[in-house]
Amino acid sequence: MIENKVIAITGASSGIGWATALHLAQRGASVVLGAQTEAGLTKLVEDIKSKGGRATHCVVDVRERTDLLRLVSRATDVYGRFDALFSNAGVMPIGPMADLDVEGWQQMVDVNVKGVLHGIAAALPVFQKQGFGQFINTASTAARKTVPDQVVYSATKAAVLAISDGLRQELAGRIRVSVISPGFTDTGFVEHVKSPELRKQMKEASGRFAMSPETVAKAVAYLVDQPDEVNIGEIILRSTAQA
Repeated sequence: MIENKVIAITGASSGIGWATALHLAQRGASVVLGAQTEAGLTKLVEDIKSKGGRATHCVVDVRERTDLLRLVSRATDVYGRFDALFSNAGVMPIGPMADLDVEGWQQMVDVNVKGVLHGIAAALPVFQKQGFGQFINTASTAARKTVPDQVVYSATKAAVLAISDGLRQELAGRIRVSVISPGFTDTGFVEHVKSPELRKQMKEASGRFAMSPETVAKAVAYLVDQPDEVNIGEIILRSTAQA
C-alpha cells in the first residue's frame, strides 16, 4: 500500500526524484522532499498541493549528515510517522581516469556513497523505534557493468549495491531495503560531464535510448507497494534500445 505512507526523497528537485515525488503523491503518499535547490522544491510542493496531494520540503545537501537528520525530523514532525527513505541524490561528473579529476571523484564518493550512508544513519534509528520502514537507494546499471569514462561513477554505484544488500541482510524480518538500478535515463546528469565532446556523446545517446524519469518513478512505487512481508532486493530497468 502506498496510500497514506510518508516517504522522504533526496534529489527531489529534478529528474527521477521529481517524477517519483509527483507519482507517489498522486498515489496518496505524503512526500517529504529534499534537495539543494529551494526554488525547485517550492515549485514541486506547490504543484503537488495544487493537485490535491500532500508535500513538504527542506533544503538538503546529502554530504551533510545533519541535513539528512533534518529531513527525517521533518517527516515525523509534520506527518507523525515515517515509512520510507528514497536516497536518490546523485552526481555524475564522468570522464577518463587519465584526466585526474580528483575533485570530481571526491564529489561522486561524497554524494553517491556518503549521501546514502548519511540517509541510513538518519533514518535507521527511527525505523528501529517504529518497528517498520523501508530504504530505497538509487544505484545504476553502471554498477553491474562499467565502461570507459565511467569507472569511478560505476564504483560508487557498486558500493550502493553492497551497502544496501548488506543492510538488507542485517535487518531481515524487520525493515525492508531495496535498490533501484536504472539504465540511461533522461535527467540532467549529462550536464555534470565536464568534457564538451563527452557531453555531446551522452546527449546523442540520450536521444537514442534514454528512459523517461516517470518510468523509473513507477518502479520505485512498485517497491513501496509490496506487502510488508515482501522485500524486493533490486529492480534493474533499462530501455529496450540500450545494450
